[in-house]
Amino acid sequence: MGSHDGELSILFTGDRVISDLNWRYLKRKGPTNVLAFPMSEVGADHAEPGMLGDVAISIDTAIRESIASGDPLETTIYRLLIHGILHLFNYEHEGSLAEAHRMEEQEKRLLSLILEDE
Repeated sequence: MGSHDGELSILFTGDRVISDLNWRYLKRKGPTNVLAFPMSEVGADHAEPGMLGDVAISIDTAIRESIASGDPLETTIYRLLIHGILHLFNYEHEGSLAEAHRMEEQEKRLLSLILEDE
C-alpha cells in the first residue's frame, strides 16, 4: 500500500460501543461492522512513516456476517480489517460504482494474500 512504516490502532469492540462511535462521529444510528478514522487526508501516496489512523471492528456484527456468509469468523475479521485499512488510504465505496469496484477488487486481492499464507 506504499506505507511500509505506517502505524494504525485497531479496536475490537461490540455493537454498543461501535454504535456510539458511529453516532458520535458520523451521525449514523445503530451498529456497523467497521469504522475507520484516518489521521490525515494524504492517503496511499503518503511516503513518510507515521500514524495512519484508527480502525474499529464490531465483533458482534462480524459474528453475524460470518454466520450469514458461511465464512469463518477469522476470514470475516480479516476482510473487515482490510476494508477499514483501505478507508485509511482514501478508498471509498459510497458515491461511485467505479470506486466501489476498485475498493472491492483491492479487498479481494489483499484477503487472498492473507489466506494463501494460512
